[in-house]
Amino acid sequence: MASILDVRRAGERFHTRAGWLDSHHSFSFSRHWDPANTHFGLLLVSNDDIVAPGTGFDTHPHRDMEIVTWVLDGALVHQDSEGHNGIIYPGLAQRMSAGSGILHSEKNDSWTLTGDPEHRDPVHFLQMWTIPDEAGIQPGYEQLDVNDELARGGWVTLASGMDRDADRRAIAIRQRHAALHAARIRPAETLQLATAPFTHLFVARGSAELEGAGELATGDAVRITGAEGQRITGGPAGAELLMWEMTAAAQVG
Repeated sequence: MASILDVRRAGERFHTRAGWLDSHHSFSFSRHWDPANTHFGLLLVSNDDIVAPGTGFDTHPHRDMEIVTWVLDGALVHQDSEGHNGIIYPGLAQRMSAGSGILHSEKNDSWTLTGDPEHRDPVHFLQMWTIPDEAGIQPGYEQLDVNDELARGGWVTLASGMDRDADRRAIAIRQRHAALHAARIRPAETLQLATAPFTHLFVARGSAELEGAGELATGDAVRITGAEGQRITGGPAGAELLMWEMTAAAQVG
């Protein structure tokens, strides 16, 4: 069976604008609902958020979800009811397991990177949710800087629950059928996508050309069913890519 490539353009995403928040949603989220666009594979949420300085998401609950956050610009401060806290910045992979229930907040404190309170910029980050293997687990948190690995080139496994990735993943997720990889590719550099039943590719910045799909710009995504290791090549300014590799699909409905 040949691969099915479903290209979703940046401008086609659901959009939330709330003064301090500018958010684009790849799947149904909050007040945006499309029964034909609730998930792909095991990926239920892929939000592309820009949060104004000194603002952010106040304390709110989550349950039974593996949440991975990836910052593109600025700094995001995380605090939760389990006592975890951290500053998430570009190149640092972060995972929160909501499990049996957790409260957390996420604030834009970009000045924490420089120590200068006058240095205030928006924070731009991606947040991705996948369901766990098991409901009601103990909530958890993990983060790791992978900038050195990204600089060496190729795909870097940010988060994975697959046994084969135990020794090379940055952080673990409680979903044995999913792995998230990232790459910062140079102009004209070519990489291969994963061969998997479900592969979700997102262009976080820059542009690239994907075999079978053509040119992709910032914010574009491709949902590939039956991926066969398609090749992707960096555009004139290169690209930062995020790729979910999934061997199962969520039962949603």
